[in-house]
Amino acid sequence: MLNQDSLAQLKGLKTKMEAEKEIAEAVVKGTQARYGFAVLDDGREIFIPPDEMLKAFPNDRVRVCIRPGKDNKTIADIERLVSSPLSEFTGRCVRKGKAIFVQPDLEQLKRWLFIPPHARNGVKEGDFIRCAILRHPIKDGKPQAKVLEVLGNTSTPGIENTYAIARFGLKGEWSSASQNELQQRLASFDPLKTGQRRDLTDLEFVTIDAAKTQDIDDALYADISSDGWTLFVAIADPTAYIPADSGLRKDVAEHGTSVYFHGNVLPMLPDALSQDTCALSEGDNRPALVCKLAVSDSGEVGEFEFIEATIRSRAKLSYYGVDRYLSGQYDELMSHATPLEALYQVYRALRGRREQHELVMEERSEYRWILNDNKQIENIESYEKLLSQKLVEECMVATNRCAARFLTEHNASGPFVGHPGFRPDRLDEARKFLDMHAPKVATESLDTVAGYRTVMQHLSNSSSALPLRAMVNRLLTRAELVTTSAPHMGMALPSYTNCTSPLRRYVDFLAHLQIKSILQGQSNGLVDQPELDALATKIASTRAATTMAERWLAGNYLTRTSSDGSVLPGKISHINSSGFNVRLSASGLEGFVDLRKDPEKFSYDKWTASLTSTSRRFQLDQPVDVRFGGVDEDQQYQANFKLVENCGLKPPKAEPTRDNAADLKKDAGGADSDAATGSAVSTTRTDNTEDTTKNATAGSEDAS
Repeated sequence: MLNQDSLAQLKGLKTKMEAEKEIAEAVVKGTQARYGFAVLDDGREIFIPPDEMLKAFPNDRVRVCIRPGKDNKTIADIERLVSSPLSEFTGRCVRKGKAIFVQPDLEQLKRWLFIPPHARNGVKEGDFIRCAILRHPIKDGKPQAKVLEVLGNTSTPGIENTYAIARFGLKGEWSSASQNELQQRLASFDPLKTGQRRDLTDLEFVTIDAAKTQDIDDALYADISSDGWTLFVAIADPTAYIPADSGLRKDVAEHGTSVYFHGNVLPMLPDALSQDTCALSEGDNRPALVCKLAVSDSGEVGEFEFIEATIRSRAKLSYYGVDRYLSGQYDELMSHATPLEALYQVYRALRGRREQHELVMEERSEYRWILNDNKQIENIESYEKLLSQKLVEECMVATNRCAARFLTEHNASGPFVGHPGFRPDRLDEARKFLDMHAPKVATESLDTVAGYRTVMQHLSNSSSALPLRAMVNRLLTRAELVTTSAPHMGMALPSYTNCTSPLRRYVDFLAHLQIKSILQGQSNGLVDQPELDALATKIASTRAATTMAERWLAGNYLTRTSSDGSVLPGKISHINSSGFNVRLSASGLEGFVDLRKDPEKFSYDKWTASLTSTSRRFQLDQPVDVRFGGVDEDQQYQANFKLVENCGLKPPKAEPTRDNAADLKKDAGGADSDAATGSAVSTTRTDNTEDTTKNATAGSEDAS
């Protein structure tokens, strides 16, 4: 038995240990390994050992006991669960012996979760599933999940889209309550009979869109004026049925945008609106928000006005048909010659001025995927943007510019699409880049529209062997949605917004609400920044979902067509210290070449956008030959490429000719100091490459 002194020492030690403990709440941060970290509210990160990590999920909020561990390392023990944000998630069914598990598709959660027999819902090994947490592991480290829905397996047609929709929680159908409310609204209200709309049905509007398009949201008409043209752009008006104070607006906001997958579409609005009541269909009177604008002979947009109107489209024309007409190969559209000829002249004037005074997105080859009955890629066709598509695009840009001017002049709270240009934290790097590669514009202001435009045009037109315009993309910001009028550097415009697709995009829907409210003498503050931030998050989720589905489909196609080791020519489209992306010339598909495990060590130079080893060199925009190397499912189905042997080899150093050797020997006699240091003459060659990389964010004419 212990004597009194020993008991006192133990009691003192226990008291000391208790005093050294700290109780706090923290958020669990997972890692790629089994351990994790407890992130305290004061910012400290405390190590959580593997055994303790079994009791929580990443992002759980827990109460921890912080205590000293071995080797002076502070350790957090998880004592109690406060809250857990993990509820529903997606993954794939896996089997171990007779036990069934789900492998979650979550970045920081790599452990399998057991699915008990009563919660399996008919799932089979290999199925993609949507699950929910059935039992949290806080008590004994043994979590359980239940299957909510079996999405399908790799042989299910369209599984790529179905899984991406579930994975990113995209909203599909409207709620029953919203659909009932909408039906009542459609049955009891006719916006054409309110007496507030101007009758413009005498104007010969036409729609130009893809032949299969049903949600037609814009119609065009143009006429010659004394000093140019008068352009009318009619935009479908769903806000006539869903006003700002309607409960339906919340459902539109939750959708955020129509999502276009290959072989599938999630519409923002119900078909009853987007394809019927609001679509600017041929021969039907429709409510519209019309932008009437004056375009001068030089392409300058002058006076404009927005009109709540009633219009009637005279014809539904296809891009292909109009393109053939404009090139003189299709006489069947002669009955619409008056508006089409005027629209073509307006397009030329608007485009010419933008190319001269602003910034226009660089064009590159586009690719069309042809799907088979199983919703897999059958083949891929390259195509160039049609003249008719450019015509419509230019009219939309002009209308969006007028909308931004209108909102600015009325001190409205947006929505505006701003693009700040260079990242504030990269301005010094941008200056150094210009000093090195474009000294003529190195002193230009990078935070003004004029200075930014001058710099970008100089880089695009540079005769440098380096693809300067593509190289600065890494220094640029993304476009953003804001409530205050702001420059759009990527287009070199003082302000910009989107208002021409309210059937498909919530930001355009918001622009309509704001414009109409001002026209009716009501509020100019219908939009706030939290709503725009939520919309930006929604758009980012849809972008991630479509990217994942596209990569998955592309990986399937490459697996089927290129697993034989065939050589695939392409170009380096992005480069960093780990390797580079290659865009295949024949299909436009992209994959990654990982150089981290290459026997040679490569050095990355951000100033020349290149990777260099002893024998090889790779640079942005450089042509390369690769072979397909499989798909990495853990990296959002990223395709991997392997370099063809001898690809990227540096050119050999030039050997001195006999005459040059004699000259060198002669020179060496009078230059002992050079000879003593062993100096030599060598020549190197830098491949001249063409800048074809498109900056999809900074130069986007559809920035939302």
